[in-house]
Amino acid sequence: MRDYFIRRFLLIIPTLIGATLLVFALTRILPGGPIERMMAEARMANPGSGGSRGSASESSALSDDQIQQMKEYYGFDKPWLQAYFIWLANVCRGDLGESFKYNEPVWDIIKSRLPISTFYGIATAVITYFVCLPLGVFKALRHRSFFDTSTSVLVFFGYAIPGFALGLLLLVLMAYPPREWFPTGGFISDDFEDLGFFGKIADVVSHAFLPLVCYVVGSFAMLTMLMKNNLMDNLAADYIRTAIAKGRSFRGAVWNHAIRNAFVPIATSLGGILSVFVTGSFLIESIFDINGIGMLGYKSLLDRDFPVVMGILLLSSFLMMAGNILSDIFVALVDPRVKFK
Repeated sequence: MRDYFIRRFLLIIPTLIGATLLVFALTRILPGGPIERMMAEARMANPGSGGSRGSASESSALSDDQIQQMKEYYGFDKPWLQAYFIWLANVCRGDLGESFKYNEPVWDIIKSRLPISTFYGIATAVITYFVCLPLGVFKALRHRSFFDTSTSVLVFFGYAIPGFALGLLLLVLMAYPPREWFPTGGFISDDFEDLGFFGKIADVVSHAFLPLVCYVVGSFAMLTMLMKNNLMDNLAADYIRTAIAKGRSFRGAVWNHAIRNAFVPIATSLGGILSVFVTGSFLIESIFDINGIGMLGYKSLLDRDFPVVMGILLLSSFLMMAGNILSDIFVALVDPRVKFK
């Protein structure tokens, strides 16, 4: 098993290189980079120069020397493959580059958004697993009862509503007059530092309640029904009937045998917990004015802030692949039949 996981960890390196190489090439192909943006700003500042049909420098209100200097500053004066290996060498030294838009180190920008995204990611994972898994168990044990039917209606009703649409609805119903029960957006209030300890907790909870509802509503149906269906399949298996026939109570057979086997498919997704540090829906974050990783990535794509895009891609890809390895470890712990060679 040790050799298997060592090989899996070593495969992270070529996978990261392949993913970042592809995206880096796309950043050089896509139009509208930082140079084009500055040329557009120069044309807006000098509207009289935009009507000429002369050279590119005349139509852009920038000289050829200025354009060349900008290409050298942003690293667009080299072939894209050479520029990629320069970027990769800097990454190996812990330097993700500097943002084109903010003129700050990329890691500092990402690090400033990580606490918010981590908070929502961990809170969403904890609420989802601690509610959906027990709910799936009770639904399986009370199959076709009133409890099972009523909760299924609520679960699938929530699943059918997109998170961003639910966010707009919740804002209208609970955050705007006449019912101003929750803040309309943000992560904390402006007077957060002046509040006491419990006041700060209440402030964070009040700001996070509506976004968390939008984040968790989509995964409720999938995880709940996955747990229910897996447990029902195990309850109908021969080994459960054999355990009961040998004198074990139904309750003991369920909790000591069926539930552990039902957790095997669930364990395959537990590694995704690592990716909660960089998860975030830009739609939900834009609705609730949350400055998380999702909003940062979306704005970076629109602004063609390629160093930030590459930094987020590198971090999220690494966490996703490490999460897959962690999922294999969880499966091996839950299912003793799994042997990695």
